[in-house]
Amino acid sequence: MTAPSSRPLESWNSPLNRLQRVLDLLPEWLDKWRMAVNVGKTVALLIGRRVAVPPLRLRGQEIEWKTHVTYLGCRIDRSLRMVPQANHAINMAKAARAVLRPVLTSRLPLRTKLAVYKTYIRSRLTYAMPAWYGLCSQHTRQRIQVQQNISLRVLTGAGRYVRNDVIARDVKLQSIEDFVAHTARRMYDKADHGPQSHLWNIAPLHARPPDRSGRALPR
Repeated sequence: MTAPSSRPLESWNSPLNRLQRVLDLLPEWLDKWRMAVNVGKTVALLIGRRVAVPPLRLRGQEIEWKTHVTYLGCRIDRSLRMVPQANHAINMAKAARAVLRPVLTSRLPLRTKLAVYKTYIRSRLTYAMPAWYGLCSQHTRQRIQVQQNISLRVLTGAGRYVRNDVIARDVKLQSIEDFVAHTARRMYDKADHGPQSHLWNIAPLHARPPDRSGRALPR
């Protein structure tokens, strides 16, 4: 084996060995706390370039490597761009809006229709979004925002020449990005001021250093 071809394998050995050592210690911890793991349903996520990676083992069984997994309802892909999760959230929002269109276009008070949108459509669109929205590209974020724009246009009956930001301003509804930021901030504030001291300052916010051009990166 030549040196160039051996470098990728060598680069994998160290983290794989560390992972395997953790998996070797895991059964003792699981038995101590009387917890069980279905090894047959346990998978490992491969991030980055697809290469041949030796399998990991837990309780004598091989753990399958995959390029995408679903964890707590979130679809995580190997690029960590969260495009599959965004597509799923968009499809869920579209389906809910299609079912609720008779309600959204009815003569119900606008306040009631907004409550219906927040409860049944936005909740599906923004499921667990504070955890994955920051990984999305600007294009993906725009696609998500479009779903809210369409819903607001349907429930208000606004004309085609009315701007989306004007509709959102009139109904006093924040953008998806602002909603996610507010939700995340409230969640962290609740943890920082809660009785569980181990959750205090669990995700500190640090100013990002400037890039090579000297331009400060957004936080």
